[in-house]
Amino acid sequence: MRIPVSEVIRKLTTVAENPGKAVKESCEKTGKRAVGFVAPYGPEEIAYAAGCLPVGLWGAQVELRRVRTYLPPFACSIMQSVVELAASGAYDGLAAVVISSPCDTLKCIGQKWKGKCPAIHFAHPMNRTIGCANDYLTYEYKTIRTKLEDILDVEITDEALSNAILLYNRYRALMREFTQVARDHLKTISPRVRHNIMKASYFMDKAEYMTYIDDLIYGLRKEGAEIWNGKKVILSGITFEPAELLGILEFYNVAVCGDDLAHESRQFRTDVPYHKSPLQALAAQWQNQSACSLAFDPFKSRVQHLLDLVRSTRADGLVIGVMKFCDPEEYDVPILMEAFEKAGIPLLCVEVDQQSTAFEQIKTRIQGFVESL
Repeated sequence: MRIPVSEVIRKLTTVAENPGKAVKESCEKTGKRAVGFVAPYGPEEIAYAAGCLPVGLWGAQVELRRVRTYLPPFACSIMQSVVELAASGAYDGLAAVVISSPCDTLKCIGQKWKGKCPAIHFAHPMNRTIGCANDYLTYEYKTIRTKLEDILDVEITDEALSNAILLYNRYRALMREFTQVARDHLKTISPRVRHNIMKASYFMDKAEYMTYIDDLIYGLRKEGAEIWNGKKVILSGITFEPAELLGILEFYNVAVCGDDLAHESRQFRTDVPYHKSPLQALAAQWQNQSACSLAFDPFKSRVQHLLDLVRSTRADGLVIGVMKFCDPEEYDVPILMEAFEKAGIPLLCVEVDQQSTAFEQIKTRIQGFVESL
């Protein structure tokens, strides 16, 4: 029996707004242990193949106290809050934490991990196009598998990995379908609802999560397309939290018809390709990752990707949430501004800081941007 759209939204919103409770309930229900993956990317399939619940660690709005001992104040707010939560014991219930290092701050996190659970640090190769990049990352993933096997006292077989990859690829395809369907239901799938639906995936078993998304897609299609009379924008950046930022868009009758956020669509944009070796397949996925500020790209394909996304969705403009102190994102901004000005497409940059509590300046800037569209 299908779950109604309103019930799916209520369920996933509850999960997104109560991650600790959701993870605990999922582990109690399935008997699985939880393994954390610090933003932005990690081979979740390895933990899933180990019979664990992969959990995304993307920080939160928390008071920063302990972290000042371990990180400089110019570290990005996601890493600041992740370390703060680790030091305060929020992640002590995890069996392990996996930490990648696509930026300078993340290179330090693995060495300065302050949680009680063991941390597994690895590095993505930045020069992704050369053949040895796959060999290197495959070796890194083998190390992760070996360490997880020791920590969890389990065997992670190639068969289990292949099954996990198939499941995650189905999840990615389903999420891409959801983003397309959501564009025709911008009243029901408001900016905050859209965000919560995607955010919930970090705290639920992917198999269970997909049943909700499948019912949501079915229900939305059954209801038929909605007429939207407001403005539509594409969001880009690492994340667009705190949720108050999305509330400002809603206040000015602005819908999100697509995104290029590391926290959202970048997670399911690229499938794991077929390969007889599941670890080499996972490594190839990183090689195929494109249009991301955290995946080195001298040709800056992100520019054309965003131009195409705005045009294909008929969005009125692009809003970039520039994570404070995120160098990779900041490096892309001047290039994007020049390209969008040349194309005659409105663009707005707003600074994103997870610890922000005052939003009046951003509200004024968004109001001016909307009035100019």
